[in-house]
Parts: sequence; structure tokens; C-alpha cells
Amino acid sequence: MAWQQPRPPQQGSATAYDEFGMQAGVQRPAGPGVPPFNSGFYGAGSDFIRTGLGAYGERIFGTGREYVQSNISRYLSGHDAQYYFQVNDQYVKNKLKVILCPFLHRGHWARIAEQVAGGLTYKPPRYDINAPDLYIPFMAFGTYVILTGIALGLLGKFSPEALGLQFTKGLFSWAAQVLLIRVSLYALGSSDAPILDILAYGGYAFIGVSISILARILWSYSYYLIMPWTSLCMAVFLVKTMKRILFAEARSYDRDSSKHHYLLLFIAVAQFPLSFWLGYINT
Repeated sequence: MAWQQPRPPQQGSATAYDEFGMQAGVQRPAGPGVPPFNSGFYGAGSDFIRTGLGAYGERIFGTGREYVQSNISRYLSGHDAQYYFQVNDQYVKNKLKVILCPFLHRGHWARIAEQVAGGLTYKPPRYDINAPDLYIPFMAFGTYVILTGIALGLLGKFSPEALGLQFTKGLFSWAAQVLLIRVSLYALGSSDAPILDILAYGGYAFIGVSISILARILWSYSYYLIMPWTSLCMAVFLVKTMKRILFAEARSYDRDSSKHHYLLLFIAVAQFPLSFWLGYINT
């Protein structure tokens, strides 16, 4: 009879037990894929933990979602972003006339309200010349960046870094304008004005600045005539808007309050350094 060589030992407890058989009274160890606590109690506890954590997480996220929605609705005053882009050609033309020549505006400055199921709301810009919009400010800001790039090119100073600096300066000036209006309203005891309204009113300053930069490109000396005029028009427009619209809607305007007059004067005077700083092309 031929001699049989013994088999080499197999690795793993499961293979060893299969090879030599199960011993009496010895349980087979759990394999690597079997959980050590595979029991009914473990499954019930796992389901309980998952259910509890899910309910707790849903409660946390639900509370946070309600908080964010309540604050957003507070600042947007029931309007979504689309409201500020409901414009047409007629509105844009009339709005530019009001901003660039506020002295010639003979109509009222109050916004047109209408009754809806949820209460009072304001008509969109295409139906109300006094309604704020974001279409004109964004277009004016883009025009400002393009014109500053052309001016830098004519001066032989154009570079991506220089254009980026002008872009950053425009954003900073816009934010400063919004902060100025916001702080003024807060100082008067009112903080209910929608932030997008204030963003729109602050962005109208780029209209006069863009016209002044265009005048400088065409004839450099005209800049010193156009810039003061556009700054004055922006100051008058903003004062009338703040006085007749924002304060009236916030129900905090008092005709006899000297504090309001000083703040309006400060906002008007601040338009001149902001406009000249925006119009200054770094060389």
C-alpha cells in the first residue's frame, strides 16, 4: 500500500472544523461575516436606536428649517427673487429718468399696494415705477466693470488683477451703501424693510458712476462735470425714496423729528465720496 503524505494544515477555524469534524459539546465559532450579537434582543435594540435617532434628527432639522424660513420671509417680506426682475422696457426707461433726473419726477413716490388673500402686497416693478428692482442694479454693475476695464486699457494699465480690483471695489461699495441704509433704518427704530429692497436702492448708484466713467472715456474733463451731477441726483433720489417709501412702510417716519433729517442729510452727503471713489480708476 502506497504511503500517503499528510495534508498541510488549513488556515481558519471553519476549515479546521470541516476537516476533522465537529467535536461533541463544542460550538462552532462564528465566522467573520456573522455579527457577534446576532440575537433578537440585538435586532430590537438596533431598530429602537435607529428610530429614536431618526426622530430626534428630524426634529432638529425641522426646527432649523422653520427658523430659517421664518427669518427669510421676514427680510423678503413675502417676495421671492423673481419679483425684483419683473420689468419691461417701459419701466427701465422711466426708472432711469427718475434716477438721473429726480427733480423732474412730478408723480408720487409711494409704492402701489394691492389687497390679496394674505393681506397687503406691492405691485411688481413693471406696474409701479416706484417699486425697487434688481435688474437695473445688476446691469449697471456689469456695465461699471466693463467700462472700468476699457478705461484701464486706454490708460495702458489693463490686467486681470487691476480689473479684479475694480470688481472688488464695486462689491465693497455696494455693501457699504446697503450697510449705510440698513444702519440708518436701525437707528430710527425700524428694521423691517426687506433686505432686497435695500440692495436694489443701493445698487442704483452704479448708473451714475457708469455714465461718469463713459464720459471720462469720451472726454476726460467731462468727468468732473458729470460725476457731481450724477452724485447729486443719486442723493436726491435716495433721500426721497428713504423718506417717502422706506420710512412710510416701516411706519417710523416723523416729520418733526430732527434725527431723521440729519440721517437723511448724512446719506445724501455720503453719495459724493462713494461715487468719486467708485469712479477713480487705479493707475
